[in-house]
Amino acid sequence: MTDPLFAPIELTPPDIAPHRRGNTGIEHVTSLTSEEPGPHVVLNALVHGNEISGAIALDSLLRLRLKPRRGRLTFVFANTDAYRLFDRQNPYASRFIDEDFNRIWSPEHLDGRRDSAELRRARQLRPVYQSADLLLDLHSMTADTAPLTLCGRTTRGRDLALGLAHPAWVVADDGHAGGRRLIDFGAFAEPEGARTAILVECGQHWRADTAVVALESCLRLLRGLEMIDESVGPRLLPRADPQRLVDITDVITADSDLFRFTAPFAGLEVIGRAGTTIGWDGDRAIRTPYDDCVLIMPARRVKAGQTAVRLGRIVTL
Repeated sequence: MTDPLFAPIELTPPDIAPHRRGNTGIEHVTSLTSEEPGPHVVLNALVHGNEISGAIALDSLLRLRLKPRRGRLTFVFANTDAYRLFDRQNPYASRFIDEDFNRIWSPEHLDGRRDSAELRRARQLRPVYQSADLLLDLHSMTADTAPLTLCGRTTRGRDLALGLAHPAWVVADDGHAGGRRLIDFGAFAEPEGARTAILVECGQHWRADTAVVALESCLRLLRGLEMIDESVGPRLLPRADPQRLVDITDVITADSDLFRFTAPFAGLEVIGRAGTTIGWDGDRAIRTPYDDCVLIMPARRVKAGQTAVRLGRIVTL
């Protein structure tokens, strides 16, 4: 098996400099508005500077010079400072500058006194996200596994993810102990309301297919909302597999830097028997809590205080 940490980089990072000025007064944010009323949709890429598939998708759509048939469509390249540091020889080094941009979306961080490159950018972008009716956040993964959508805990997030019919795996979860994600920010995560955010993990960071999934996700959302014509962009991929919803029951957070798995899990493995040891956190055994337990996004390099893996059940749809 090819080690995904050293997988070949099949994607070419796009030049996003032409999109820097945008038209909103915030760098790398472009917003297009129709005369017809409709939702405000935000397509978001580069929360992590080395996850380039989302940038490829947004760059492609912007170069089409499309205009929404209704509502408002906003393109956001988020952590552009980290993206500018992307280096094929050391691609993981540009994930962020000071801290993970996807762990700071709580009032204590955004309204606090602490400073970092990511917090400064988050404070700039906060009004854009707060004005969104729908947010599609494009990411990629270290492991070479099937794409999946993280829909949070709201019913509307789940319904949106299932309504897109792609990717095949949909995961309902509460996020991370290490900090709140963008899709968990403010009204997006409130039990009641309409504002909705989902996160698509489009595939392994460097695979060519990952950029295809990122663009596919954008087109499915915009076409489903009747914001663009069916003729805009490439044809949608045929639906290959029925969707499966995984309900996360346990988030395993490492207590030590000595966390290790018992096998090179990539994610989406279904462990048939309850009580199976899947890892060790120092001397503490990590065991599956029930039969047919699904492993979601096991981390390759686990540090104390970070999520090692999420455990879930497949829900009958």
